[in-house]
Amino acid sequence: MTDTILVTGASGYLGRNIVRDFVARGVAVRGLARSDSSAKAVEKLGAIPVRGDVMDVTSLRAAMEGVTSLIHAAADTNHGRTTKAQEQTNLQGTRNVYETAHAAGVKRAVHISTEAVLMDGRPIVNADETWPLPAKPAGGYSRTKGGAERIALAANGDGMDVVVVRPRFVWGRDDTSALPQLVEAAKAGRLAWFGGGTYLTSTTHIANVVEGVRLALEKGRGGEVYFLTDGDDVPFREWMTELLATQSVDTSSVKSVPRGVISFIVNTGELLAGLSGGAISGPLSKQEYATVGNTVTLNIDKARRELGYVPVMTRAEGLAELKALAAKA
Repeated sequence: MTDTILVTGASGYLGRNIVRDFVARGVAVRGLARSDSSAKAVEKLGAIPVRGDVMDVTSLRAAMEGVTSLIHAAADTNHGRTTKAQEQTNLQGTRNVYETAHAAGVKRAVHISTEAVLMDGRPIVNADETWPLPAKPAGGYSRTKGGAERIALAANGDGMDVVVVRPRFVWGRDDTSALPQLVEAAKAGRLAWFGGGTYLTSTTHIANVVEGVRLALEKGRGGEVYFLTDGDDVPFREWMTELLATQSVDTSSVKSVPRGVISFIVNTGELLAGLSGGAISGPLSKQEYATVGNTVTLNIDKARRELGYVPVMTRAEGLAELKALAAKA
């Protein structure tokens, strides 16, 4: 039987790069699209757009008819205070996707998670897949993505293998999410180095995420989790300086803020948000601080060993590519 893959979140940053790669390999790909503009974007990539929403089971049933493999990339990535929409999309939406996939006879699924499921505000150092999910997640994104991951893993079995991948700090060409926000923050003077920014971070170029997803779909063991990164770690300040330089953004005037000051700002903002029901919020959420303000380094030995994962894009190559693309723009 010819393999047909359904990608949720197909027009998003991760989704469209995954779609583009599988189409280039000659695989039949369907992309779930919530709007006409998303459907057009999916079609432009060479995939078949199917109108639907993870919250609409009827549309999911139609989208999954005849599908053999699933890649669930759709998610609400808001790093601020948890919203009802985020709860619905990341939890009930994920439940809808896997329940429908089971009923449709889908055989293989890759669930795209995140290292953020481990975050509680403390450093994460050389974590492997046995690192436990925290009792008190850093914020709504960590909590709902952790819940989504549990739902995905619980769906493994009964004829469907579900494999989870967790990339960290996805970056690179075609980035319409993190990089534009960082550039805007730097130009507006809202960027700061927390405690000097000397702590280490793992990163994952979009090409390496796509490679890891492909390998997970082909070789991943059902019910297992795999970290994906660029294969080495880098001081956060050095990384941000190099990344923003590809967009001609100079960070030489960015100030360093002591951790004590940052902690006070974050905790005060969280308190105000809680008291006001989200009407008032600080400049930096606990989720955002946990994501970019602490050491987060991951061990990818399991992906190397079980998937044969090897990063296909080095950090230096990815930065050079971004710089070249910016020069052409």
